[in-house]
Order: sequence, then structure tokens, then C-alpha cells
Amino acid sequence: MDQLIWCGRIRSGIALTAPNETLASAYLKKAEEALETMQTITARDWKITTAYYAMYFSLYAVLTRIGIRCENHSCTILLMERLLSDYFTPAETTLVERARGARVDAQYYVSREVPDPFCEELIRAAPRFLVKCAGIVGAMNEKTIGILRERLAEAMREE
Repeated sequence: MDQLIWCGRIRSGIALTAPNETLASAYLKKAEEALETMQTITARDWKITTAYYAMYFSLYAVLTRIGIRCENHSCTILLMERLLSDYFTPAETTLVERARGARVDAQYYVSREVPDPFCEELIRAAPRFLVKCAGIVGAMNEKTIGILRERLAEAMREE
């Protein structure tokens, strides 16, 4: 079974909702707050966590603007890769996926260490990712939203 179809079937997975510019702006604000926290705290694990959430909320703002709800982080990143490939490079998708893994390791496993170079890369990348996502949200128009929604609906249809 295709992963997008699976993500559409699970509880809190992918679902189409009404496109919402106001809610997208609220998620961008949450991303900014996560960045502010990242810059003020000293605990490395929490820097990783807040950097990831700054990126996640930024991406979720794009999805919300299109009218897509998805509370499963892996499925959200899959949407980035499969639906939003015109907006994000494979390297950016890989970065967000690696950030998700680093966040899980930092929060839940004391024996797993996130390498310093990746931690530093993540801290540098999070603000740029927010700016990029804000630009995508701002540039979205009804035609683009309609095309993306139809592309998603088609990808989730089962043969």
C-alpha cells in the first residue's frame, strides 16, 4: 500500500480541510516562538527539540494554507516530499526528517547522542526554513491551492 494512502487512513493522518490563511499565520507565529526559545535556552537537547518544532510548525503552516491537516509527523514530512517537491529540495526534506529523528533521540533516549555538527546545522537551518515557508505561504493563491489539493486527492485514491 502506498504510504500516502496509509497516511490518509490512520487516525490523525492526512485529511483535507478548508484552506486557512489565518491559521497558517498562527503556525508561523508558533515557529517564531520556537526559534526564540531555541536562541535563549542553553540545554542542547532542548535546542534540538525547539529547532525541529520551528521547522515542523513552519511546514505545517504551508499545509494549513493549502487546507491539509496531518498530525502524524512522518506523514507530514512525506507530504513535504511527495506533494510539495516543487517548493522543497530533497536535501531540505532529508534535513527535516533527520531533525525529527534527532528530536526523538534527544527527548526520549539518554543513550543516543546527536552529533555536534548536525546539531549546529539544525540550529543554523531552522531560521532559514521558517523564512522559506513564510514566503511559500505568502505566495500561495487559490489556483495553486486547488492544484495541490487535487494532486493530493488523486495520489490518495486507491486503484
